[in-house]
Amino acid sequence: MAAACTRTLCKVGWNILESPAVRRPGTVYSVGNVRAYGTGGTAVRSKLLSSLRAGRGRLLGCAFLLGGGLGLYQTVKLSVQQYLAEEETKVSGEGLKLTLYQYKTCPFCSKVRAFLDYQGLPYEIVEVNPVMRQEIKWSAYRKVPILMVNGSEQLNDSSVIISCLKTYLMNKDKSVSDILRCYPELKSVNESGKEVTEYSNKYWLMLSEAETAAVYPEKGMQKEEMKWRQWADDWLVHLISPNVYRTTGEALASFDYIVREGKFGTYEGFFAKYVGAAAMFIISKRLKSRHNLQDDVRQDLYKAVNDWVAAIGKNRKFMGGDQPNLADLAVFGVLRVMEGLQAFDDMMENTKVKRWYRRVERASLNHEGRN
Repeated sequence: MAAACTRTLCKVGWNILESPAVRRPGTVYSVGNVRAYGTGGTAVRSKLLSSLRAGRGRLLGCAFLLGGGLGLYQTVKLSVQQYLAEEETKVSGEGLKLTLYQYKTCPFCSKVRAFLDYQGLPYEIVEVNPVMRQEIKWSAYRKVPILMVNGSEQLNDSSVIISCLKTYLMNKDKSVSDILRCYPELKSVNESGKEVTEYSNKYWLMLSEAETAAVYPEKGMQKEEMKWRQWADDWLVHLISPNVYRTTGEALASFDYIVREGKFGTYEGFFAKYVGAAAMFIISKRLKSRHNLQDDVRQDLYKAVNDWVAAIGKNRKFMGGDQPNLADLAVFGVLRVMEGLQAFDDMMENTKVKRWYRRVERASLNHEGRN
């Protein structure tokens, strides 16, 4: 559209400059559907003729040509910008249409957001009501996070989502559907007689040898990343509830945050805040016993994050080296759900995690993984 308008302006300008009326007064010339005569006519035609005789026709033609030239410049500029944007989209994987179904305060959902933000992948969020869960009634999988890809492909489990998308970004020869088949569901019955679903290979990236070497340039990096990703899921995440619901006051503050950030109706929010806080205070005590935590559960949290910082060491900014790897993003995502609560403030004050945490936070906010 812009290019067509530009061509029209240039053509009109050239026609005016080439018009006999500009070069020789007293003849007929036309611009579009407007006609002017060298003699006689209305006041408008006389005025236009007078302007032409004074040399203003040339100025008018030049104006059209100038306008056309500027339009051409802007058209070319816009085309180049669109091309660069499309190329950036191809490189960063932004061609995917992603929709994340989540609870904002869920540590597993926070892990997925940390990864998507770091990679610079745009996504839409659907906040799920944790009571009715109407937003995911269409899904047989009744947990969050759920990530829908291009409106048709459903990815479940935070670690599967991250591994699948990271594989896709590294190897675009395979579709998301093809990659997802590498993470089959395994159903089993746990000690309580409840059916549970697990996923094979969920900490693995499905890459060729060359691609694996590009992602993990040093020996042992892949195993280290997988180990700590699993640690985040199997240990660190279980320290969150006992710490944020440690006392009745902390439990109430935590549910106030959950209700404020989540999707609750008025009555649901009131019920969740007070009844939920009381229930989770009791449940947290059971969790403490189940996971063999100390009476002062803060000490287990402090030890866990200090173990993590020690594993990174003094010579690396992140476990991934100069940039976060999937373990960095997983641990950050889990810890982030405590922000604004007493447990988070205590952790930052009494452990060595703060500098690493802020570095990952900046990397995620700045989408540093896009490149």
